[in-house]
Amino acid sequence: MKLRLLSVAQRVLLALGILTLMGSFVFASAQSVFAASLQNDAMVRVVHAAPGAGMVDVFVDGNKLLSNFAFGTVTGYVNVPAGSHQIQVAPAGKGASAAVITQTVSVNAGVAYTVAAIGTTSFSLTAFVDDNQLSGAMAKVRVYHLSPDAGPVNVAVGGNTVISGLTYKNASGYLNVPAGAYTFEVTATDSGAKVPVAATLSSGMVSSVFAIGLLKGTPALSFKLASVAGVPGMPNTGSDPNAVPVSQSNNLWLPITAAFALLLIGSGIAVRRYAFARQK
Repeated sequence: MKLRLLSVAQRVLLALGILTLMGSFVFASAQSVFAASLQNDAMVRVVHAAPGAGMVDVFVDGNKLLSNFAFGTVTGYVNVPAGSHQIQVAPAGKGASAAVITQTVSVNAGVAYTVAAIGTTSFSLTAFVDDNQLSGAMAKVRVYHLSPDAGPVNVAVGGNTVISGLTYKNASGYLNVPAGAYTFEVTATDSGAKVPVAATLSSGMVSSVFAIGLLKGTPALSFKLASVAGVPGMPNTGSDPNAVPVSQSNNLWLPITAAFALLLIGSGIAVRRYAFARQK
């Protein structure tokens, strides 16, 4: 009878050991998948800033990515395998064969990009490398000049010029500022036209201000604000803006692994005590 009890105990311990090994395997697999995603993918968002294109569909390598994509729309970031990709932009519902833009864009793993469709009568894509790293409680903001007839612009805050001579198809550097509500005064230096832009910048967020439309025409010049969570502690430039840092991902698995280990140890102690009691 004692031998039978010990055999059951051994089976329990063996089962728990297998579960612990399975937990470790799942943990290692999750780490590998997460690391592979960072190593193999870029993060890409798309901006429709082409006033003359109307509603469009966007195709990547022949597959439709966006349908009925409206002027002034900014997508979130999506994972795109690193390498060269053919991007086509076509009038909505006409298919890729009717594309008004066919262009190859190359992206690198671990890097975030903004790809903007621009133009009034002839159209093209312009790609920007984004840097979404941010530390501390600050906010970060950048201006993208995508208005074809506005000419160079200056941007001031509280009477102080913070961006000077920003030209079409270019983006400013990043400004690190305390979180809060701001009014940016954008001045088209050729015409002297001034446009106030109100924006609330939140702590830990990276904000992008897109100048789109026409200073003299339709659709009128406007400014679109898009914000994403800053990424602390990630290597290289502009990693996945919404990714969980590797250290945090690992920490999620620590309680699971610890629970398996404690269960195994506790069961072993209980079995030994039970067997010892039976022997008495």
